[in-house]
Amino acid sequence: MEEWSLITESPNATMELAEKLGEIVQPGDVITLEGDLGAGKTSFTKGLAKGLGVKRVVKSPTFTIIKEYKGRIPLYHMDVYRMEDDTEDLGLEEYFYGEGVSVIEWPCMILSQLPEDRMVITLLHIGETSRKITIQSTGTRSSELTKELSL
Repeated sequence: MEEWSLITESPNATMELAEKLGEIVQPGDVITLEGDLGAGKTSFTKGLAKGLGVKRVVKSPTFTIIKEYKGRIPLYHMDVYRMEDDTEDLGLEEYFYGEGVSVIEWPCMILSQLPEDRMVITLLHIGETSRKITIQSTGTRSSELTKELSL
């Protein structure tokens, strides 16, 4: 398991890190985003989308659970905060093992459904615009991504 942390000083810096990740992700990669409201989860996803070549404006899928965006590979942006429980079957595995990259906000709501190999990203407020971003890998593929991103 790889773990790496860094500090970003602005939303743009957070988006630039995520854009770099968007340039290297592959179909089937799963990224979970953890952090309080306003920590930058949606900003991170916007940067990732830019790295994937997504042209549409990315917004939090708060009331729709899943939004799909077309890019170099599809982006599946999920906000599972409002799910009743983690046994609710929404067919998420079709996304996790599908043609695109899955980004899940509030992954604690569906822990039992998440693939074992995923990139776990935690965003913490450390100042008005500063964030501490911790990236952990939980398997072989996510470890490769984490190493490549940290270079």
